[in-house]
Amino acid sequence: MTITLYDCATAPSPRRARILLAEKGIAHETVNIDLSKREQLGEAFRAINPRCTVPALRLEDGHILTDNAGIAAYLEARFPEPPLMGTTPLEKADIASWNSRIELECFMAIAEGLRNSSPAMVDRALPGPVNYPQIPELAQRGVARVQSFFDVLEAHLEGRDNIAGNGFSIADISAVIAVDFARVIRVKPGEQHPNLLRWRAAMALRPSMQL
Repeated sequence: MTITLYDCATAPSPRRARILLAEKGIAHETVNIDLSKREQLGEAFRAINPRCTVPALRLEDGHILTDNAGIAAYLEARFPEPPLMGTTPLEKADIASWNSRIELECFMAIAEGLRNSSPAMVDRALPGPVNYPQIPELAQRGVARVQSFFDVLEAHLEGRDNIAGNGFSIADISAVIAVDFARVIRVKPGEQHPNLLRWRAAMALRPSMQL
């Protein structure tokens, strides 16, 4: 049995796993889960991941990892080259800190903006097996939070080629996907973000970023 990624080509979260696998050069199979058809909520996928989310990664022994944090930790430990989560204690801390900030301050804010405003997500304001109603005020707050975080990244990237550590890392992967995904709530870097635009253009040169 080979490693299998349960993926969705149009969703940001599994894209993180795709890029990580590509950067590590890890051969794997892919099974597409069509979120537009709500296949993640079907009995077949619930048997794989009861959390009803993608990505999920099935290992050769049948063990299934059900979120990006677990997938990244496993792949970094098993396939340490190239290192994407740091090599020294301080670098590991810096990358982990920025990756967490991107998750909490940007990804979650985008999700607030999208899931609390999209007509397609009525009663699906949070991912997972339980339905939750939309709260329109959270959509407005989400947009404002993303705009604010773009300003944070702009200032942070002054004189820097990467988000954290001493080179390309998982923090760059997360940030690329967050910046790209923000377009769903009509937020994107502008002329007031020259550092952010420079960094994103450099990231686009990596083959994995085309996935």
